[in-house]
Amino acid sequence: MRALIVSVALLLASITLPTGAVTVQPSDASITRAKEILKGIDDLWRGDSSHAIFSMHVRTEHYQRTMQMEAWSKGKDKSLVKILKPLKEKGTASLKSGKHLYSYLPRTDRTIRLTSGMMMGSWMGSHFTNDDLVDESRMEEDYTPAVTFEGQRNGQNIIEFALIPHEDAAVVWGKIIMTIFANSLLPIEEIFYDEDGVETRRMTFSDYKVMAGAERPAVMRVTPTDKPDEYTEIIYEKLELNVDLKDSLFSINSLKHRH
Repeated sequence: MRALIVSVALLLASITLPTGAVTVQPSDASITRAKEILKGIDDLWRGDSSHAIFSMHVRTEHYQRTMQMEAWSKGKDKSLVKILKPLKEKGTASLKSGKHLYSYLPRTDRTIRLTSGMMMGSWMGSHFTNDDLVDESRMEEDYTPAVTFEGQRNGQNIIEFALIPHEDAAVVWGKIIMTIFANSLLPIEEIFYDEDGVETRRMTFSDYKVMAGAERPAVMRVTPTDKPDEYTEIIYEKLELNVDLKDSLFSINSLKHRH
């Protein structure tokens, strides 16, 4: 994290800035340094492997529900998520293996492989999609970043990026606007736009605390733009990075077993 703070300091020092808001044209050097910052944000929750316990609260027009989950990941293409609570849904699980996604329903003892037509469906009744779980994109690899604002906003020193996807990037967003704290380089908000430039959803970050040895936001909230009264909020209760996990954990057989 300290190295990333140095990088953003060099980034800002390389641009002549008047007081207040500014819009700048990115140079090759500023793009490189911006990508270093984005890599740090990408890696906030990833590491080589991870183990986490978190709660997910979903609010829609028709219902509210809260679930506690346990999750494991290894690399970019392996992850397993299991519901711990409520009791009636305990054991329901999702497995990501490569670009494939499987769901296990303990009530019927069925394992379902999701088809391409099901990928944009809701994951666990939330505002996340099944495609969000298998998304392997990384911001510093799939987008060209430009620093579009640096200075104070709402009493906070922030840096704002516009992220435009590469033509060959396998991503669904036409643009992402990201805002981070200038001092800690931690994320504040991400705004997602579709390919037509229409805002689709916002993700906000809060409750910054030390987890897995570094300060990170413990709460993430996703709000669909067309339904501003609805949201899905994820609250991290425990996070471990770079833990020793066997590949066998991320198997179809593992979906049914308690770990």
